[in-house]
Amino acid sequence: MASHRRPKQPSRTRVTVLTTAAAAAVALSANAANAAPTEKLGKDEVKAKVDKLYEQAEQATEKYNGAKEKQQKLQKEISTIQDNVARGQQELNKLRDGLGSLATAQYRSGGIDPSVQLFLSSNPDDYLDKASTLDQLSAQQVEALKKIQDKQRELAQERAEATEKLKDLASTRTELGDKKKEVQGKLAEAQKLLNTLTAKEKAALAAQQARANRSSTERVDLGHDTSASGRAAAAFSAAQSKIGTPYVYGASGPSSFDCSGLTSWAYAQAGVSIPRTSEAQANIGTRLSESQLQVGDLVFFYSDLHHVGLYAGNGQVLHAPHTGAVVRYEAIGDMPFQFGVRV
Repeated sequence: MASHRRPKQPSRTRVTVLTTAAAAAVALSANAANAAPTEKLGKDEVKAKVDKLYEQAEQATEKYNGAKEKQQKLQKEISTIQDNVARGQQELNKLRDGLGSLATAQYRSGGIDPSVQLFLSSNPDDYLDKASTLDQLSAQQVEALKKIQDKQRELAQERAEATEKLKDLASTRTELGDKKKEVQGKLAEAQKLLNTLTAKEKAALAAQQARANRSSTERVDLGHDTSASGRAAAAFSAAQSKIGTPYVYGASGPSSFDCSGLTSWAYAQAGVSIPRTSEAQANIGTRLSESQLQVGDLVFFYSDLHHVGLYAGNGQVLHAPHTGAVVRYEAIGDMPFQFGVRV
């Protein structure tokens, strides 16, 4: 007689797993069916987002420039201190050699003075602190010991200063690397957006930028705004000679510039040294309202002062705008003007 066993029922655990998997599959199918396709941004929207990224990149660029300037300054200071320490060590060695010669002479004449012998085997600071031994020293020995003590203290202070500056330099290098990555990240993000455009849209944007560069590099009519000091006029003239030169972040000429790189280079050609960053340049002279501006004055934009140019007269500014642009004229009202500075 055939056996009529009931089929084996799946375990509760297996049913739960299968049910969960099925539910997940249904949910994914529903989401896929209902998900709207990624909306493609239009040319104008892409340009607006790219312009914002360029502005953010310029903000990071000025921080990068500041870290780079600080690094260079620290490297010079550390080099100077290390040279001073090396010379100081040579002087200390000579002082010690002199005291050693004195001990040798004493030995030849009948034995080393106990006080000198004590010094040669101990720290001069500890030795001089023992006032009871000072009367055992000759005036020459006391003078020699004090010179050695002073030189040792001086060297210890300089070495400590060098150590602190080396720590500062290490953190500055880290900051420099971080800011460089930030700038490059913003520019890469902008390029990624531009790559979403069609060939026709890219060509239209390129033509628009070319027109802006071309029309803005033509000499502006300065009208009545022709007054300028000798240095400011010379700086402005130098900047004019670089019209059409490309913007490159971190560049300070002569073949490419960022905004503060152009202004610092221009004033250097006039024999005037000004700081490298826009934020630092904002604090070097007399602040001016827009109505007080003269040709060659520095002009600052945005609340954090991350952009600077040279006043060109007639409501125009000569500056290095952003990635993809060249040194050119632009209306001062095209950006949020903050104030001017007369160097």
